[in-house]
Amino acid sequence: MAGGAKKRRRRPRRGVLVRRWLGVGALCLVGLLYYRPLHTYVDTRHTLVERTDQVESLQTERRQLERKLADSTSDSALVKEARSLGLVKPGERLFIVKGIEAWKHVQHTIRRHGG
Repeated sequence: MAGGAKKRRRRPRRGVLVRRWLGVGALCLVGLLYYRPLHTYVDTRHTLVERTDQVESLQTERRQLERKLADSTSDSALVKEARSLGLVKPGERLFIVKGIEAWKHVQHTIRRHGG
């Protein structure tokens, strides 16, 4: 061979090229077939995590509400609520005292100045 002659690259045989393209096509097909189930799986996991968080927060809220309900149905809570509404028991007298804040301020001033 002469030094100036170009070396020709051998082209792979036709059967090898066909097998390569069939392999690439098979990989693309597998990728397409797996995309949707994987996408659905990821979405479902995300939704499951969100719902689990919602369930936990609702359970916490339910426990708080049950505790609040139990506290509000006790006799002492009912009496306290009735008193805050201005109700009295039969035979009791209701006294409305005004000016308590001003009285407290005067008492505080007297104590501070040693009077």
